[in-house]
Amino acid sequence: MRIIGIDPGMAITGYCILDVEPSVNGDLYTVVNCGSIQTDKKNDDASRFLEIHEDLKSLLLTYKPDMASVEQIFFFKNAKTIVPVCEARGVIVMTLKMHDIPVYEYTPLVVKQTITGYGRADKDEIKQMIKIILNHDKLTKLDDTADAIAVALCHARQND
Repeated sequence: MRIIGIDPGMAITGYCILDVEPSVNGDLYTVVNCGSIQTDKKNDDASRFLEIHEDLKSLLLTYKPDMASVEQIFFFKNAKTIVPVCEARGVIVMTLKMHDIPVYEYTPLVVKQTITGYGRADKDEIKQMIKIILNHDKLTKLDDTADAIAVALCHARQND
């Protein structure tokens, strides 16, 4: 099974292509690719939405995921950023639907609970658990990409 995990954002959208292979001793996880779609703040919103759509479409055509796991917008400290992030999330979900990819959504609380066992875990705790789960020492420093890996792992672990 191949999952694309997505952490939506207007400036930075994190993504992870995760392969999940069932095993007698527990599922095996392989990060095929991960990174971010970054838009230029100098461009108007419509151009940035189009860039997110086009870059995501390219990822979908290249990696052909079976399903998508997308983080829900739960709480924002900055009211000015919530609308553009929600709009970017809408573009992401629409793009996935256009490619007939089933979308599963998880709140940050559920992702944290699934990955660390604690719903209020901080970014560093999540990154440490991702390293342990993937049996991998190196992990991206970009929080958005780490969040995308976590949301993909969350879906995989929720559906064992």
